[in-house]
Amino acid sequence: MNSIGRLLSLTTFGESHGVAIGGVLDGFPAGILVNEDFIRTEMARRRPGQSAITTARNEKDAVEILSGVFEGRTTGTPIAFIIRNDNTRSKDYDNMRDVYRPSHADYVYDCKYGVRDHCGGGRSSARETAVRVCAGAFAKMALVQLGITVQAYTSQVGNIMLDKDYGHYDLSATENNAVRCPDAGKAKEMENLILDVKRQGDTVGGVVTCVVKGVPIGLGEPLYGKLTSSLAHAMLSINAVKGFEYGNGFEAAVGRGSEQNDLFYNNDGRIATRTNNSGGIQGGISNGNDIYFRVAFKPVATLLMEQDTVTRTGEDTTLLAHGRHDPCVVPRAVPVVEAMTALVILDNYLLHRSRSGLFV
Repeated sequence: MNSIGRLLSLTTFGESHGVAIGGVLDGFPAGILVNEDFIRTEMARRRPGQSAITTARNEKDAVEILSGVFEGRTTGTPIAFIIRNDNTRSKDYDNMRDVYRPSHADYVYDCKYGVRDHCGGGRSSARETAVRVCAGAFAKMALVQLGITVQAYTSQVGNIMLDKDYGHYDLSATENNAVRCPDAGKAKEMENLILDVKRQGDTVGGVVTCVVKGVPIGLGEPLYGKLTSSLAHAMLSINAVKGFEYGNGFEAAVGRGSEQNDLFYNNDGRIATRTNNSGGIQGGISNGNDIYFRVAFKPVATLLMEQDTVTRTGEDTTLLAHGRHDPCVVPRAVPVVEAMTALVILDNYLLHRSRSGLFV
């Protein structure tokens, strides 16, 4: 299962320490103007080595487009691209060749396939998310022509969190700090926490919030193709993600229906809702309001401290990991969440347009 999407599908390939990683984006609309500077900007947001709170691995993440673009526009044929791995240090993983890293995919990959790539986790590495960001950049370029925008930001690191909903923040300020939090004061607290955790050789998790504006009514397919299901599938496919909730999420479980329902009213001849507790999706179908959701990331599993584990033959041992790893994945996950969201929204837009001759 290396592909995601229905009418618009992304297939990715490659390993963390291989020659390259890459993808094939199939079903992408023809005639979309391709801004390669925008692709480079998106890749730079995810790339390693961008600040003191990220991994020191220094990859250029330069995208080579192999097909599907002609004279600056998409052709409607598969868009293939590769991203070469230029800064691998496989020797950092020599002591992990016959040892399972706690909370990694090492053990289950070995059980499932009988072989595993111990260098950086191979296929299970978050390095693969660079491909998603590139594909997501293409999707964003198509969505902007439809008036749809996708904006994610860091809303929590450890126990430090924003205490207001997205409407209270200037989301354009998200890129003003290394943590990608729109509140400058909270961002500084988050950064200090990450640096402190890093000094201890430990890691910390957090939450990314995503807001999608301009989505028309009707995206999503009942019953098993709900927009919420597609978003959840995409988010839970990202490395280190442990939870997904949209709208009021788990808070809805403690309220009353009279408190949670989004009441309709006539807004100058247009049907609207007074609240958006549903997060822009009802019955699995977009209702025209802003779509918003939260994605929870666990602490990175690789710690720069000794941990108990076992060898491939089941012998008790300890592991002290080496190499370059993120103390907190959340800041670099922000563009990944955006990318997967853009792909899901565009796929559902294309699917809805194929279902309905009335869509504008």
